[in-house]
Amino acid sequence: MPSPKAKPSDAISLLKSDHRKVESLFARYEKSKNRGVKAKLAREICLELSVHTTIEEELFYPAIKVTVDPDINDEAYVEHDGAKALIAEILAGTPDDEFYDAKVKVLSEQIKHHVKEEEQRGGMFAQAKDDGDVDLVALGATMRARKKVLAAEMKTAGVPTPTTRSMKGVRLENSTPVA
Repeated sequence: MPSPKAKPSDAISLLKSDHRKVESLFARYEKSKNRGVKAKLAREICLELSVHTTIEEELFYPAIKVTVDPDINDEAYVEHDGAKALIAEILAGTPDDEFYDAKVKVLSEQIKHHVKEEEQRGGMFAQAKDDGDVDLVALGATMRARKKVLAAEMKTAGVPTPTTRSMKGVRLENSTPVA
């Protein structure tokens, strides 16, 4: 078994490692009562998810597109885009804002669902492994390098406004919740 500091050996191991890290961050957020800690954790969650979705969309999904059921591939993009909408909301807010904790909680639930679908038997990761035409070790190395660059850029300049592939940016009306 690799040590906790060992780098994941292939693309799927890298993505699963990212999943575990974000799950841990969400758990810490849920336990925290301190607004400053929550703000820091929420920013870290958003950064990690932004880097992760970028390497999946730029590198992993295109590499496995022909090996994965097209419906699973399409759903993954839509799930990412839904998460990106919440990431943008969270980054624009603070723990003092109404619905802030709820947005982080719903993001956590969306990510748990997405992770389950990717990692389950017969899911995206299993289909990518079963095909054998994709060199997952080489892809993992490329993804690790891109991840390092993205993380450095986003830590310096901040997480950019998310872009979506499946959503059109429909303008929604904002109203006051019914009492």
